Parts: sequence; structure tokens; C-alpha cells
Amino acid sequence: MTDDRLKIAVPKEITNFESRVALIPALVQELTKLGCTVLFEKGAGIAANYPDDQYADTHFYPDAKSLYQEADIIFKVQPPLKQEISFYKKNSILVSFLFPNWHPSCVTALRDNHITSFAIENIPRISRAQAMDALSSQATVSGYKSVLMAANMSSRFFPMLTTAAGTIKPTQVLVIGAGVAGLQAIATARRLGAIVSAYDIRAAAREQVESLGAKMIHIDLQADAAGGYARELNNDEKIKQQNALSEAIAKADIVISTALIPGKPAPKIITQQMVERMSVGSIIVDIAAEAGGNCELTRPNEKILHHGVTIFGPTHLPSLLAHDASKMYSKNLIQFLKLFVKEGKLAIDWKDEILAQSVLTHEGHIVHQPTRTLIEGKEACLSA
Repeated sequence: MTDDRLKIAVPKEITNFESRVALIPALVQELTKLGCTVLFEKGAGIAANYPDDQYADTHFYPDAKSLYQEADIIFKVQPPLKQEISFYKKNSILVSFLFPNWHPSCVTALRDNHITSFAIENIPRISRAQAMDALSSQATVSGYKSVLMAANMSSRFFPMLTTAAGTIKPTQVLVIGAGVAGLQAIATARRLGAIVSAYDIRAAAREQVESLGAKMIHIDLQADAAGGYARELNNDEKIKQQNALSEAIAKADIVISTALIPGKPAPKIITQQMVERMSVGSIIVDIAAEAGGNCELTRPNEKILHHGVTIFGPTHLPSLLAHDASKMYSKNLIQFLKLFVKEGKLAIDWKDEILAQSVLTHEGHIVHQPTRTLIEGKEACLSA
């Protein structure tokens, strides 16, 4: 290719269980309007039901290696493997979920190969960045899908039914964590006719929970933190939480657990003893499984039967609704790209707080302070 416009490349995701694609056909035109050329690995959208013939104004490449050698900017869903990074052009730009705490070798490879990388999960939760908030868009998918999974596994109806054979009581659903995923889980369970209660340690969550028709479980804790997240509880607070939650979990037929703390393992909220108080046939769907799970018994992507209770910890839930999840994610990436691409040229303003907080590596350095401390501290220990 000989034109001097910025080239945006979209490879096929190769991580296990991943079916999403970072750009859908309907949004290619958004990139061409920005003055960019779109490069696409053949078959990259097929798993999300976006075949190649739907991508107009797109240049196709037979494999990721040849694609990367032309790319100025790379759109991905999952963090790249070290081998993928070795194919990137020096000084090219990567926009993707990166989760550096879980993928330190990816970060060091990006640094050592002089790749500018933006971790889409680090975009600050401010009003101006709402259209770029991929964590929220994908959490919406997870919350919705988790309830459908629970309903499918359950031996009970969700709604109350009055029939000639008698009245069926509605299912009792408890949602732990009322962030984006939890709120979507509440809304979905309510649509299916369940009686829903919810728990969150953030005081600000009460109004949102009750607006969806769920009952908020009250515990006298204040644990709001920056960015709409919750802080980690101390030991006394954890005991207080467990005592109150134990009763609510024992009464629930379905528990959907969604509690996460950015950059840290998921808090252990549901103990083995709590599980053992639940009725036979009850179900826990722990969507924090990818970060270790909220239940002590959770094993990622496995169904565990304990005292008659099924515990399931699915990961990569957005991939199970890859078509619409890809649509939302693509829109997030394009809105982010508009911050630093103007008329087909790079125009990065490092004073922009969105760019400054989401950049991970740049010009051979890890510039995200918490990640630099984590990784370079470990490297210093290894070399000592």
C-alpha cells in the first residue's frame, strides 16, 4: 500500500473462548471519514457473525503477521500474545483491553518493542468518556447473559404462575454487586419475573437498585471509592458483611455475583459455609470468576456441585453474545480514536486526561505508574 493515511488494523482474536471482533462492518465508514485506511485479517469477524463480504472499503490480509507489518494503529479485544507483538511495527499504536496486572509479559513486550499502548479498561469514568467506556458496555453483556445462564440451569420458573395445577412461587434472585453488570442482572431477572434483592457496599448503589424494582440489603458499611468502584474492606468490615449476607444467600434460589475491584483479585464474599446453607437445587453464577471469583468454591469455566448447590464461574461472557458485544466495543474504540486522530493524522494531546490515564507504554517506557511499579519492581528483584 502506498497512501500515507493512517492504517487501522483489525486482526482475528486468537485467545481461547474469544469470539468478538474489534470492528464491525457498519462502522468502517466512521474510520474512513477520519481519513484512515482500514486493514482487516480475513475471517476476523466470522465468529461474531460478521463475514468478510460485509466489510466494504476494507483491505484484507491473509494472516496477522502481514497485517501487523502495515499497521499504524491496531484495534484488539484481548491482550496480545508476545509473538503477536513481535510482528508489530516499531512505534505503532495498540488500543485494546490489556489488564497489565494479569498480563505483565505482554506489557514488557510492548515496552521493549516501542509500542504505544492504550489500555481501554483504564479510561477514566468521567462524563466525557462515557461513549468510550468499554468496561461498562461489556459488563452490560455479562450481567444480562449471567441471568439467562442461571435460568437455563435452574429447575424452577422465574415468574409466579397461577395454573390449574396450583400456584408456582417466583424465584428469589440475589445479585451481589450493583455495578453495571449487577444492574443489568437485576433488570434481566426482573423482566423474567423473579423477586430480586441486591447487595452492594457502595451507598450510592441503593437508588439505582431500587429504581429497578429490587430490594437493597442494608449493611451499615461505607465503602465508596474513586471512579464509582468500591474499596477493599478491612477484616472487621468483612465479618460484618458476611454475617448480613449469610441470611440473604440462604434464602436465595439464584445468586448472581459480580463484585470486582480494579487491578485486584475479586473479593471473596460467598464462603463455603454460606453455600452449605442454601437449598438443594440453588445456583450461584459467579461472573467474577476471571479474577478469582467471589465464591470460595468457584473454579473458572467449571460447574461445581457442592451440597446440592451448583456453582458456575463463566469467563468471557461477552463472547457468548459476540455480535452485539462487538458492536458496542467497536463504538467505544472509535470514540476513543477520535481523541487523537484528526484528518488521517496523529494528534495526541498528552494533557487530555483520558489519554494520559489510559496510556500504558510509550517510547520504550511503561508510563502508567501503578503498572511500572508492579513490573519494574519485580524486574529489579530478579536482577539483584
